[in-house]
Amino acid sequence: MDKNKFVLSFSGGKDSILALYRMIREGNKPVALLTTVNKNNGNSWTHSLQDSILHRISKSLDIKILYSECGVEDYEINFEKSLNRAKNLGATMCVFGDIDISEHRKWDEDRCKAVGLNPVFPLWNEERESIVNDFIDSGFTAIIKKVNLEYLDESFLGKELTKDILAKIKNTGCDCCGENGEYHTVVVDGPIFKTRIELSIGEISLENGYGNLTIE
Repeated sequence: MDKNKFVLSFSGGKDSILALYRMIREGNKPVALLTTVNKNNGNSWTHSLQDSILHRISKSLDIKILYSECGVEDYEINFEKSLNRAKNLGATMCVFGDIDISEHRKWDEDRCKAVGLNPVFPLWNEERESIVNDFIDSGFTAIIKKVNLEYLDESFLGKELTKDILAKIKNTGCDCCGENGEYHTVVVDGPIFKTRIELSIGEISLENGYGNLTIE
């Protein structure tokens, strides 16, 4: 196995893509993206992205995607099974986009320890706003896909994550990076994309305290 090969824990959002970008720039090679999918509806956990969107992102990045289809009860075991699939592709590391929530990091480390992969956190303990600015300044384009209505209203859905939008998010008192789940993005373009992902914007649904934008 090549010690520089890795699998990315991939949400489709800005933090995981920035972590991927930094690893590639350092000379490491991605063998796969690993995305958890809700087995009850077929969409990705947390970001609620359809398979068709994830597939198009994978194709534009030219990186194989592995799906971990699971429910709440078997989330951990199926994640580990997918990590083992990545090991079979040559991965020695799993890369995560976590920033500073220690409980999340502990979960990641436990999953990697169970299968013998090294966990890597390229964004760890950096100042949150500087991470978002680095993402934007690096030339990436992200669309706000989902918001926690406790922090942001549905008017932010479908907006491109620019410096102006970032300022508006800050003005609400919300964490501008969304590390606590205040909002989620889907990245559609950037320096490691071969082609931009063109989205068809659909309806907005408000359910269980979240606003979610339908995209195809």
